[in-house]
Amino acid sequence: MPASEDKVREPFREDLPSYGVRKADEGWSEQGDDDAPLNTAEFGDAIDAVTFGQILEMDDSEDDREFSQSIVFGFFEQAEETFESMDSALEEKDLEKLSSLGHFLKGSSATLGLVKVRDSCEKIQRYGKKENEDGSPEKDEELCLKRITETLESLKTEYEDAEKILKKFYNTTDA
Repeated sequence: MPASEDKVREPFREDLPSYGVRKADEGWSEQGDDDAPLNTAEFGDAIDAVTFGQILEMDDSEDDREFSQSIVFGFFEQAEETFESMDSALEEKDLEKLSSLGHFLKGSSATLGLVKVRDSCEKIQRYGKKENEDGSPEKDEELCLKRITETLESLKTEYEDAEKILKKFYNTTDA
């Protein structure tokens, strides 16, 4: 793999800016104590800091995160609605709709750098197309539905984890 690709996939790089998140000497903890907002170094493997940083660059200033916050919180609403649609499609055993919903949420989550959410959405998209995780054909629809059920459960947990991280980053619990 070329070095440039390697850098893009890393969840955090020390040589990149922290996208304007205040440092400890400005009143916030770099270690991320429970009450302090996070900086991008604390996203762990749930959120790609480089990708999310591109969203932050669209803000007017480091002190005004209104634009990026509106994008992120809009995603939260979109994800919740999509989960409801996925639950309905699963009850109806509508693999095609599940694939489409997985594809839709995959794109939105990838834009924000929500790596685990994106990956689970891709699995749902594949299973809905009657494919295995590697893209090979899978004729057993019941197996595909079972896999979607399991993946959807994981997806919701991964989403909740990312949501908590981002709400802490924006120092809010409001949706």
